[in-house]
Amino acid sequence: MTLGFLSALRGISYLGASMLFILSLRGLSNQQSARGGNLLGMLGMALAVVVTGGALVMSNLLPAGAGAGAGAPVATGGQAIFLLAAALIGGGAVGALVASRVAMTSMPELVAMLHSFVGAAAVLVGIATTLQSEAGDGGRGTAHLIEIFVGVFVGAVTFSGSVIAFTKLRGLVGSRPLMLPGRHALNGLLVGASIVLGVMFVNDPGEHGMTLLLSMTALALVLGVHLVMAIGGGDMPVVVSLLNSYSGWAAAAAGFMLSNDLLIVTGALVGSSGAILSTIMCRAMNRSIWNVVFGGFGAAPSGPKAKGTAAGSAPAGVVHETSVAEVARLLLAAHRVVIVPGYGMAVAQAQHAVKEISSFLIAKGIKVEYAIHPVAGRLPGHMNVLLAEANVSYEIVKEMEEVNPELPHTDVVMVIGANDIVNPSALDDTSSPIYGMPVIEVWKAAHVVMLKRSMSAGYAGVDNPLAYRDNTLMLFGDARQSVLALLAALQS
Repeated sequence: MTLGFLSALRGISYLGASMLFILSLRGLSNQQSARGGNLLGMLGMALAVVVTGGALVMSNLLPAGAGAGAGAPVATGGQAIFLLAAALIGGGAVGALVASRVAMTSMPELVAMLHSFVGAAAVLVGIATTLQSEAGDGGRGTAHLIEIFVGVFVGAVTFSGSVIAFTKLRGLVGSRPLMLPGRHALNGLLVGASIVLGVMFVNDPGEHGMTLLLSMTALALVLGVHLVMAIGGGDMPVVVSLLNSYSGWAAAAAGFMLSNDLLIVTGALVGSSGAILSTIMCRAMNRSIWNVVFGGFGAAPSGPKAKGTAAGSAPAGVVHETSVAEVARLLLAAHRVVIVPGYGMAVAQAQHAVKEISSFLIAKGIKVEYAIHPVAGRLPGHMNVLLAEANVSYEIVKEMEEVNPELPHTDVVMVIGANDIVNPSALDDTSSPIYGMPVIEVWKAAHVVMLKRSMSAGYAGVDNPLAYRDNTLMLFGDARQSVLALLAALQS
C-alpha cells in the first residue's frame, strides 16, 4: 500500500462525505425529513473522521519514500495513533457530556459556544501554519499567506463574536445594544487597520510576520466583540445564524491552510447555508442584513414618539387578568384555536403539556394549529425543535405567513411565553424599535390569552401593548404550571 493509493482512497471518501453533507442540508430543509437529514450529516462526519484519522496513521506507519513524494513521517506510528486516539476520545467525551446535560433552553448558548470553537480552531491553525511555513516554499507563497491571514481574521471575529453572543444569551450581558458614538467609523478603522497589517504580512512574512499576524488577531477580536455588542436581543436568532455562517467560512479558510478539500467543501456549505438562512430571516423581519449588523435593533429611538407612547414605557390601558377555569371554558367553546409558542415556553419546559392540551382539543373536534414566527426563541428553528421533541404533528405547525390570514376567523389564540413576535407596535407605532418587523397578528382573533410570568418587556426590551387590548386576557404564572392546571381543568 502506497501513499498514492491512500491519497486516492481519501479523495473518494471525501467526495462521499461531501455528498452526504449536501444531502443532509437537503433533508434539513423541511420538518418531515429533518431527522433523516441529521442522520446523513452524522454519517458524513463519521466517514470524514475515520478516513482522515486512518490516513494520518497509515502515512506515519509507511516507511520513508513509500509512494511518490513521501518524506519522513512527522511522528512514529505509535505516536500518531496515541495522538489521534487522545483527540477522538477526549473530544468525544466532552461532546457527549455536554450534549447529555444541556437543556433545550440552553441550546442557543451551546450553539454560540460551538461556533466560537470553530473560530478558535481557525486562528490556531493559522498561527501554527505560520510557524511551520517558509515563505515561497513549495507553493506556500503569496496566495498561501493571504489564506492564512484571511482565515485568522475570520476566525478571530467568529470566536470573540460568538463568546459575546453566548454571554448575551446566557444573561451575563444585557440584551440592549451597545451604541458607541462613531461605532461605524470604529468598525471601519479596525477593518482598515487589519487590511494594512495584511498587506505588510504578505510582503514581509519573515522576521515580523508573526508579530503582524498577532496584531491583526487582536484587532479582529475587538471587532468581533464590538459587532455583536452593538446588536440588540431581538436580533439574536439572526446573530446566531450569521455566526454560523462565519464559522463555516473560518472552517473553509482552515481547509485552504491545511490543503484539505473536505474541510473547504464543508466550510463552504456551512458558510453559504448560514448566510442564506440569515438573509431569509432578515426578509421575514422586513429588514436587511446590514441593518441587523449595524442598526442597533432594540435601542430606544431618539425621534418623535407616535401615539403618545414612549419606547419602553407602559402604554395606557387596563390589564384584564383571567383564570385557568375561564381559559378552559373559552377553549372548549371554540371551533378554531391557534397556539403561539415563545421562549418562555422553552424556559418552562411546557411543550409536552401544551401538546397534551392540543391533542385533547383535537379529540373534541376543535381545530388546533401552532403558529411559528421565524425569529421565535433564541436561535433559528428553536420552536420547531421543541415541538418536534414533544411529538407535535408537523401538519399542524404553520408558519407566520400561513396563519395570519386565518386569524380573523380564529376563536382563541394562546400566546405562551412569546412577546416581541406578537407585538402590534411593529405595525402601528413608528417610534417603536421593532417597527416594520412582521409579527403574528394575534389581536385579530376573537380572544387572546397571554401566558406570562409578569408584565415585563420581551427580550428586545420593548413593551407590548397587546396586553392592554380589550380582547386580551392575561394568565400570570409559570407557563408549565399554568398549562398543567389548564390541562387538568379541561379534563375535569
